[in-house]
Amino acid sequence: MRRARMTVAYKGDAFHGFATNPGVDTVESHLTGALRQVLQVDINIVAAGRTDAGVHGWGQVVSMDLPDTVDLAVLRKQLNALCGPFVVVREADWAEPDFHARFSAMWRSYRYTVLNSPVPNPFMVETAWHIHSPLKLRAMQLACDAVIGEHDFSAFCRKPKPSEGEHGAEFSMRRYVMNADWRDLGDGVLRFDVRANAFCHQMVRSLVGTFIEIGLGKRPPSDMRGLILSGDRNQAAQVAPPHGLCLWEVGYPADPGRL
Repeated sequence: MRRARMTVAYKGDAFHGFATNPGVDTVESHLTGALRQVLQVDINIVAAGRTDAGVHGWGQVVSMDLPDTVDLAVLRKQLNALCGPFVVVREADWAEPDFHARFSAMWRSYRYTVLNSPVPNPFMVETAWHIHSPLKLRAMQLACDAVIGEHDFSAFCRKPKPSEGEHGAEFSMRRYVMNADWRDLGDGVLRFDVRANAFCHQMVRSLVGTFIEIGLGKRPPSDMRGLILSGDRNQAAQVAPPHGLCLWEVGYPADPGRL
């Protein structure tokens, strides 16, 4: 067996999240089912991040052990024939033996798209959150400053169940955000890009929900820092809808792993 690495894109609204969940169709079950059909053996995959139901992926990275006789170029075509068009393997490479899609990752970046226009765009219904009231982009940009750096993001994360902790240890909500910014792409399309060493559950969607309240004038930009310091989830806004969110890219040190 030999370690392989794949970059996977998927349209999240077609699935009940990434991770395998008995009784429902997920990205992982879709992919492992195709691998089983092609290779006639069960393959366990590890993902860089577990996206929720409805969240899309463009740069999701998965690692797995495959028979060393596999031709990855041929396998990629076979998987895309079986999984496409909603799940697509963009790249497939052999990796270092110790490469791990999750634990080798140095950072992840997410992208959230908002359509800020009086009229919806039917071609963006499944990939952007439509906000018809005008947003103050400058206020949203100012609020980004408070997010950057290392903070406890308890105010923006769903607290994990006790069983989700590791070895009974308290789950930390501290994350290091390297970059966060809002951009106007024109035609009413606004894009939020955020990069961090890791994200806790619903962190990006909760941040976006609060940014939108700031953009609508319901909160001042200074509220963002106050919310972070408070650690109180009840003070932050409701989470933004999942369909505007996309796992955009995963970074690795000097991007090793490809042989």
